[in-house]
Amino acid sequence: MSAPTVRKAVIPVAGLGTRLLPVTKSQPKEMLPVGRKPAVQYIVEELEQAGIRDILLVTGRKKTSIEDHFDRDPDLIQRLGASGNQDLVEMLNFAEADTAFYYTRQSTQAGNGDAVRLGRRFAGDDLFVVAFGDSIIRSAGRQSVLDRMIDVHIRRQASCTIAVEEVPADEAYKYGVVRPIDGVGADFEISDLVEKPARGSAPSNLAIAARYVFGPEVFEALDLTMPGKGGEIWLADAIRILLKQGKRVCCVKLQEGEQRYDIGNFESYYRAFVDFALADERYGYLLRQYLMRKLG
Repeated sequence: MSAPTVRKAVIPVAGLGTRLLPVTKSQPKEMLPVGRKPAVQYIVEELEQAGIRDILLVTGRKKTSIEDHFDRDPDLIQRLGASGNQDLVEMLNFAEADTAFYYTRQSTQAGNGDAVRLGRRFAGDDLFVVAFGDSIIRSAGRQSVLDRMIDVHIRRQASCTIAVEEVPADEAYKYGVVRPIDGVGADFEISDLVEKPARGSAPSNLAIAARYVFGPEVFEALDLTMPGKGGEIWLADAIRILLKQGKRVCCVKLQEGEQRYDIGNFESYYRAFVDFALADERYGYLLRQYLMRKLG
């Protein structure tokens, strides 16, 4: 019998993006440019680098541009090649990869847990990753946080493995926060998680960082999850059910050199765009000089 591994991922991209209106009125927030690429392309590339080859995007209304972006366009490639724009052809090679994309629609906004539950037939009995489409994680090391999560999930025989990042203690109330069982290392087990705790009551300063690895038992937990805030099904509540059932839930910390970028609001989106634009091999230096002049 071959060792278990992870080859599937679910990316929920059905959110309305109301905190980014009016720009998201007709454009998905996941398609907003971050440097030269739309945000969701970074997430797909992160998954591919971790060995994921089957990706389900849970979409919603006005999200068809995401499908168009990952679809092959032979006519465009041919025109670019004929006009000598080989550098642009190479930039579009992401659509030629051997990754298979699948799509399903979340017709009503019923919560991120409901979005994950729509991946039940796609995941089957396999382990799978959940990566939220409005968060980019940048890894500088050889092994990404997803690589480490998959290793930990299999080694510890967990039902759920969560990426977490350290945040200032006085800002922990803004996030979903985990409660470690016994100390915190590069990876560790938890006994609970709290979604946006009251100020000063957070069980740690370790915030959930929009990446998960699950076994198929999460779907049974989602079936048992009662509607929460806004009458919606929340993934955090399903994970708490797994914990109450005695299942193992582990966490993997983002390391130095890894950073999460939230594309869900203007302040963090602007930061993401600037950081990725400054890192651009061709234009980053010019942008840096421009900013220095503006700020000088």
